[in-house]
Amino acid sequence: MKNREYSAIYRIMHWSIAICMTLLLVTIFLRLTWMNKNNVALIIQDYLATTDQKLTQDQLITLAKKIRKPMWDWHIYIGYALVGLYSIRMALPFFGQMKFSNPFHKDLGIKEKFQYWTYLIFYVCVAISLITGLIIVLGPKNLKESMEEIHVLSIYYLLAFIVIHLSGVFYSELTTQQGLISRIVSGPTKTEEN
Repeated sequence: MKNREYSAIYRIMHWSIAICMTLLLVTIFLRLTWMNKNNVALIIQDYLATTDQKLTQDQLITLAKKIRKPMWDWHIYIGYALVGLYSIRMALPFFGQMKFSNPFHKDLGIKEKFQYWTYLIFYVCVAISLITGLIIVLGPKNLKESMEEIHVLSIYYLLAFIVIHLSGVFYSELTTQQGLISRIVSGPTKTEEN
C-alpha cells in the first residue's frame, strides 16, 4: 500500500469531525457519570439535609436535570455542527475531494477491504445517529422515546470505531505507513512536495 498524502481539506474535515466526536463523547460520559441526574439529585439532597430543607425525589430529579441542561445543550450544539460537517463530507466526493473507497473492488487485499468496510459502516452509523438525534430534538414528541433508544446505541459503535481506527493508525505508523500521523496532522513535508 503506497503512502497517501492528505490535502488541507481532508485534514480539516478529519480533525473537525474528530473533535466533534470527542466532545460528544465527553458530554455522554459526563451524563452517565458525574452529571448523572441521580448523582446530582443526591448531592442536592445531601446539601439540603444540612439546611433542614427537603424536596421530594421528583423535585430533586427535576432540579438535577435543570443543573445539567447547559452541558446537555452543548451535546445538541455539537451534534448540529457534526450534521453540517457530515453533510460537507458526503458532498466532497462530488467535487473530487475525499472520494470513498470501494470495498467491493476485486484487487483489494483483506486489510484494505476491512478498512474500507469499517469506514462504510462507520458513516452509516453516524448517519443513523445524526438522524435520530435530529428527530429527538426537532421531530414529533411521539417518536422521541423510540429514537432515543436507537440514539443511545451510538456510544457503542463510536467507541468500537475509535479503538479500531487508532489501532489501525498506530499499526500502520509502525509498519508500512511510517509518517502517517505526521501527514494527517500537518500534510506532506517539504521534501515530499518536491
